[in-house]
Amino acid sequence: MAEIEISEDVYDALRLPEEERDEALKAMLAVTLYREGVLSFGKARQLGELSKVEFHRLLGEHEVVRHYGRQEFDEDLAYARR
Repeated sequence: MAEIEISEDVYDALRLPEEERDEALKAMLAVTLYREGVLSFGKARQLGELSKVEFHRLLGEHEVVRHYGRQEFDEDLAYARR
């Protein structure tokens, strides 16, 4: 697993309860990377450790337009066949 180093003073400055920080950072990074087209829906969702429904909800809350290409279609099809 890769890690991202965040200085302690920046981490402490986050306006979130300490127990929510890691989860919130992962989710916001996932939303941002998906919005910018850096990660697919599936990989961004995996980064955020969110279900499909949770990630769709989060994208909606942040008014992020969904990208739906061949890779996402294939992922959805594989998921539906389980």
